Amino acid sequence: MEEDYEQHLKIPKERVAVLIGSKGKSKKEIETATKTKVQVGSEGDVTIKGESFNTWMASHLVKAIGRGFSPKNSMLLTDEDYGFEIVELSDWANNDKQMTRMKGRVIGAAGKSKDTISELMDCHISVYGKTIGIIGPINRIQIARKAVEMLLGGAMHSTVYRMLEGERKKLRRREILGGEV
Repeated sequence: MEEDYEQHLKIPKERVAVLIGSKGKSKKEIETATKTKVQVGSEGDVTIKGESFNTWMASHLVKAIGRGFSPKNSMLLTDEDYGFEIVELSDWANNDKQMTRMKGRVIGAAGKSKDTISELMDCHISVYGKTIGIIGPINRIQIARKAVEMLLGGAMHSTVYRMLEGERKKLRRREILGGEV
């Protein structure tokens, strides 16, 4: 058996209750799924103990919750075919006003843009704080990230949607033909 490993991270204080869940349910689910022990401080300090791969897996679940995802969507990361990407808005905006505008472009009117990317790529997107998080099948999150980055770079929404629809058709063709994606 591998030696115990310990990992420390911090999540926003307002996400602590979500990480713990009602009567500790979410925290317990993470511990069970990853065979780790998760300790959560009231200020958002998190310590994860277990075997190295398991602590790495648990840290991704915790980071996803810290970045605005629900525990349910974060648990998708226990599937080896799923991945987690974070786009830092500070790479695209110089100040808070620009950051707010960038978030608005990704979210879209009444959430349409975010929902369209999510639906076409079968991903979950969270716009939280100064980041945009994406959870989804590994073969699709890079395309979803490209769409988000195109919007952040100023591309028209219609151009992004056309790109996504084209990529989705390619993915479906590959899946039907049984090829590697």
